[in-house]
Amino acid sequence: MDKEERLVEEIVENAMYRMDESTRMIKKSLAEISEEEIWQKPNPSLNSMANLILHLCGNMTQYVISSISEIEDNRNRDEEFSVNSGLTKVELLHKLEDTVDSVKRVIFNSTTDKLIKVRSVQGMSFSGVGAIMHAVEHYSYHTGQIAFYVKLIKEKDLGFYDGVDLNIKND
Repeated sequence: MDKEERLVEEIVENAMYRMDESTRMIKKSLAEISEEEIWQKPNPSLNSMANLILHLCGNMTQYVISSISEIEDNRNRDEEFSVNSGLTKVELLHKLEDTVDSVKRVIFNSTTDKLIKVRSVQGMSFSGVGAIMHAVEHYSYHTGQIAFYVKLIKEKDLGFYDGVDLNIKND
């Protein structure tokens, strides 16, 4: 395997790993809350956790599935924030997991040409790698918001790394 192929493999593996980590943390967070709490907005300027999940699905679909696969972009971003009920916690998690699985398939099947090709997403120019990096960091950002909100309302640690010594120094 040459260096270019190894670099592509590293990007793909790490993007998928980070997406799985965010999914794990969201699932752990949502296990702590009720059906009512998932749709609660802490105040009018904040979104509910359900809105954030819908937003994540829309964003990942637009940035990765639509742009890298070069299929039509049907996202209605405003709707992700305006709905205030409808899906249950389980339905939201299934939607999120299905979206992440589709995104991971696109990433895994991307060719080097698709990863370096520049395209327009939300009026900005990104290569395939740029679109993937955006999707991964955006997913992580909102995962942190969801975890923070659950910790705030439940007044408890979510134990994302229980049993792992995070104080080990680098070699």
